Amino acid sequence: MDQLSPQDAQFLYMETEDNHIQVTAVAVFDPSTVPGGKTVRFKEILAHIESRLHMSSVFRRRLIRVPLELDYPYWVDDEHFDLEYHVQHVRLPAPGDWRQFCILLSRFHARPLDLGRPLWEMLVIEGLDQVEGLPEGSYAIATKLHHAAVDGASVMKFYRALVDVDNKGTPAVALDSVEDTRSPRPGLINMGLRAAWNTVRSPIGMTDAVMRSAPAIYRWAQSALSTERKARHVVPDTRFNCNTSPHTMFDATSCTLDEVKAIRETVPGSTINDIILAVCAGALRRYLEHHEELPNESLVAWVPINARRGSAEADEDIGNRVTSMTTPIFTDIEDPLERLQRIHASTRRSKAARSGVSARLMTDLSQHVPAATLVTAGRLVLRAGMAANLCNLFISNVPGPQVPVFMNGAKQVATYGLAPLVDGMGLFIATPSYDGKISFNVTSTRETLPDIDFFVDCIDASLAELSKIGTKPKTRRARRK
Repeated sequence: MDQLSPQDAQFLYMETEDNHIQVTAVAVFDPSTVPGGKTVRFKEILAHIESRLHMSSVFRRRLIRVPLELDYPYWVDDEHFDLEYHVQHVRLPAPGDWRQFCILLSRFHARPLDLGRPLWEMLVIEGLDQVEGLPEGSYAIATKLHHAAVDGASVMKFYRALVDVDNKGTPAVALDSVEDTRSPRPGLINMGLRAAWNTVRSPIGMTDAVMRSAPAIYRWAQSALSTERKARHVVPDTRFNCNTSPHTMFDATSCTLDEVKAIRETVPGSTINDIILAVCAGALRRYLEHHEELPNESLVAWVPINARRGSAEADEDIGNRVTSMTTPIFTDIEDPLERLQRIHASTRRSKAARSGVSARLMTDLSQHVPAATLVTAGRLVLRAGMAANLCNLFISNVPGPQVPVFMNGAKQVATYGLAPLVDGMGLFIATPSYDGKISFNVTSTRETLPDIDFFVDCIDASLAELSKIGTKPKTRRARRK
């Protein structure tokens, strides 16, 4: 029996009518690379996906919940699996430009997944002829997945199972490297017995996990107590720390990875993630200054961190293996170079602190929390708006393949992503990268960010500002309007 892990289950229990904890990955394809100049038809896309269903257990498995939430849900085979329900086809409405593309993606992302079916949907979008920067005849495939089934790294694994390394159809992952597995439905008696056993052993398991991790906990506590008061950062109240709504908004802009890497030379030891945080910080400062809402204190970002350790875990294509850190992004500092230096120093300290109490410890402890307790805790956190006390926004960097990939002979030319929001944090900036490019993707709501296009202009301006302090001249690629 394959049971949902506690970390995966929390994404299920945190969901409300206005908070659907799901991610949407968008890939844009250029059909001009198809051999023989053939047109890619929807039925061919369906046939391609059907041929890869065995490559990931996410495709065919759905959840069943234990009565009264006495234990965590189970993954089981969907006996009524219908591929054509999960993959649908639309054409972008007139005028078929970037704005219409963003509106369509926002609406698709905002619709909840059916929790009684496998937790994914795809939308094939044609009619992108008027989107600046995309080849004529391009089409997009938007893939929506529930966060209970995947994290950023496993989304990449899910997607890698679908793509090819050339336009001739050579799979990126050998099709015989994964066996088609089955997850039979457990009976009520089995679920009841397992729920009783998990409830009895949870206090023992919690005690054992704490005892095994006692040295790490002691070092972390000692470090926390010794931190100077002036080094601790309060979370200011901003427009982003409000309740979310179903009115999702999306926009994005792109640049080259080389441009981002060149900025790293100005601060030795800095990382791509540091540059991304600095770009976002500059954009937030510019945006809030424009609206006369810039707080005196720095905004604080919640930054997810991939916690997959080795090849064994990396091969897992389902579930979450993620921890996180909160870090100030120094929006209170005007000088962009000083801001980047402070971000680099802060993230380095945060990662060092995380090495004391690792993601493994958090996972070990959560394994022994009863399901009913986690359900109650998750809902209380959302209703109390506690997220607003932790940070102001999410910023997530998800590295993708840096070589071209294909599907049905069409070359992928761009990637975008939409992310979930929660009450208290109404802004998510995701930065997926692909084939030497990186995109800054903004997910928010109409109430929180009504002028989302201006905010994306602020990202462009922040990146240009940082590029000026780099050691090499840069060329900005115009954002699609």
